[in-house]
Amino acid sequence: MCFSAIASFGAGTVLTVVGYASIRKVNSPNQYPFAYIPIFFAIQQFAEGALWLIIPGANHPELEEIYTTIFLVTAQVIWPVWVPLSILLLEKNKMLRTILSFLTAVGIIVSMVFAWCIIVYGSVARIDGHHICYEETYPIIFSEIGGYFYVMVTVLPTFFSRFKKIWILGLTICISYLITKIYYDNYLISVWCFFAAIISIIIYFAMDEIKSKSFDSHQPERPI
Repeated sequence: MCFSAIASFGAGTVLTVVGYASIRKVNSPNQYPFAYIPIFFAIQQFAEGALWLIIPGANHPELEEIYTTIFLVTAQVIWPVWVPLSILLLEKNKMLRTILSFLTAVGIIVSMVFAWCIIVYGSVARIDGHHICYEETYPIIFSEIGGYFYVMVTVLPTFFSRFKKIWILGLTICISYLITKIYYDNYLISVWCFFAAIISIIIYFAMDEIKSKSFDSHQPERPI
């Protein structure tokens, strides 16, 4: 598959529209974090689209650093907390909330570790063929072991939800991760985020189910 500035900007535009439409479906404050997920993916894609244009010229290193940081902060700092927390806020089942609370706590730790790595070690983005590669110099304990925890807190929470479409979202993202790991391992962050961004369109349809169950839960019991 060929990735380019057009692909990134196109995905960002579509996700902005999907995100806006998803937010319009919100009928309770606790639904906003989940509905905003496509918007954050759009920010990532716009940042990567800018990198496609800036890197070849090598004339604006400060802009390259800014957009690289925007992409990585969204990918490595925001997602580990945002994903489990947004699903936790939707859940009413006590046992599921306990599990999701634990995953959110782990996500906070993962987020803090990656934030520290970005600040201390930094990262350089470069174009390699039809992909953007983020060259990170993080210590191996953070890049590898931290990577496993990252996948855990960004994928696993979707399987502890009472909403079927969130399960579908999680399953497709999990499959996309395996495909990316096998075929695009050197470009894992960029390619998996692109796949996950496109898959996040499912959120628009999930909001219908969330609204429906939210509405039902507020209905008084019918008399026998």
